[in-house]
Amino acid sequence: MRAIIQRVAQASVTIEGNTTAIGPGLLILLGVTHSDTRQTAEYLARKCAETRIFTDEQDKMNRSVMDIGGEMLVISNFTLYASCAKGRRPDFIAAARPPHAEPLYEYFVQCLRDFSGLRVATGEFGADMKVALLNDGPVTIFMDTDEMRPHLGENKGAGGL
Repeated sequence: MRAIIQRVAQASVTIEGNTTAIGPGLLILLGVTHSDTRQTAEYLARKCAETRIFTDEQDKMNRSVMDIGGEMLVISNFTLYASCAKGRRPDFIAAARPPHAEPLYEYFVQCLRDFSGLRVATGEFGADMKVALLNDGPVTIFMDTDEMRPHLGENKGAGGL
């Protein structure tokens, strides 16, 4: 899985004229690939919720979205797996097809809700969405679970995700 996590003052998604908005928190763009599993989704959801990118009283990034009681907006985004290696048009071969990707996207969202206890809003999987945000900082973090695979295995038997 890949996620782009943006610290936002506010964010919204509009689908067919209906808008869902969040206040301070995280906008998470989420991409799913063929090898992703429920364990991958659990691990990344916990990582997103625990990542300390909000400032404390000393203006240091020491707080997570849970620490500030923020909100999250998760948007499915298969283009995170675009390859621009050849030609001028990206290919999306590495992006999982909807029958695999959609249930993992939904499971990721549920894991965020269960783990954080915070409001987690979503877009609509596969829909044409208009996303607006006011990036706070700006702070934008890219996470790729392929880079985290050793940690996935280490945490599996330790009661963590």
